[in-house]
Amino acid sequence: MAITKVYIIYYSLYGHVENMAREIQRGANSVPDVEATLWQIPETLPSRILEKMKAPEKADDVAEIRPEQLLEADGFIFGFPSRFGVMAAQCKAFFDATGGIWATQALAGKPAGIFWSTGFHGGGQELTALTAITQLAHHGMIYVPLGYTFGSGMYEMEQVKGGSPYGAGTYAADGSRQPTQLELDQAFHQGKYVAQITKKLKI
Repeated sequence: MAITKVYIIYYSLYGHVENMAREIQRGANSVPDVEATLWQIPETLPSRILEKMKAPEKADDVAEIRPEQLLEADGFIFGFPSRFGVMAAQCKAFFDATGGIWATQALAGKPAGIFWSTGFHGGGQELTALTAITQLAHHGMIYVPLGYTFGSGMYEMEQVKGGSPYGAGTYAADGSRQPTQLELDQAFHQGKYVAQITKKLKI
């Protein structure tokens, strides 16, 4: 059977989204005949600003993606931190660079999911996904929400948990909080779920 390619494309400043992305990749790769690849969205901040922000080094085992490489994939899962309820500017800059692809509608019909991190409860656990859907819609991509397919984990009330029916998520708080096991389990589920749908829809 032909290989189904799922690209997990993310931007991560302090590592929270990267941790989620790696778990999503594991979930996607658990589906037979699926090849899930991690890609980083290029940084736009100068190094001196990143130093002042005490941002860690980017992962050296994940390559940066170019817009034209989107054409190689059968499906996508995009991840980013929230900035005032919308995707980080680095991600918007990447999507802004896909105008040539948009003109040909080469991504139309390809499934795509979304995951994210926010600082706190009011930081956009649902709004970040809703505002990101516009990027997918203009490309004609098929947005794949999680719904409540994660089961009982969606109803957890005893511990803080990011994510929603729109996708997997985590809370970064002041930056010291890392994704919990439950949040990582949801990320794994999302990777597997989107990969299964991508495989079904592959022409």
